[in-house]
Amino acid sequence: MSELAHWLDPRRRPFELLEKFFEGDTSSVAIKVEEVRDGDSLIVRAELPGIDPDKDVDVSIVDGSLHISGFREEKTEQKEKDSYRSEFRYGSFSRTLPLPEGATAESVTATYKDGVLEVRVPVPTTPPTPPQSKINVTRG
Repeated sequence: MSELAHWLDPRRRPFELLEKFFEGDTSSVAIKVEEVRDGDSLIVRAELPGIDPDKDVDVSIVDGSLHISGFREEKTEQKEKDSYRSEFRYGSFSRTLPLPEGATAESVTATYKDGVLEVRVPVPTTPPTPPQSKINVTRG
């Protein structure tokens, strides 16, 4: 049921739902995330084992969405007396998540520990009201 709620999230763009339907939700395979609302903060945890957060990941807020992207490269080697085995996996990844109305990049924090990236986004308890300005009417 939570997967259905995730797809029907009102913060998602309608076109995004169509993309996921026809192309498959391949981005969620690359980065598994958990979104939790804790008081006046949105906490996003992303599963990113084996990366160097200083150089392999970028976290940004663009057009009201949290964007996590980066590059992963893993290589293992086994050298034995008469054999050699090597495996590698590499590629870029990204995930974009819509943020609640009123969330801004100010005071956002990101930490990385034990293969999990945690991003905390402060969310105002009441959405900001758009600025109002009086327009003078002139006689023509």
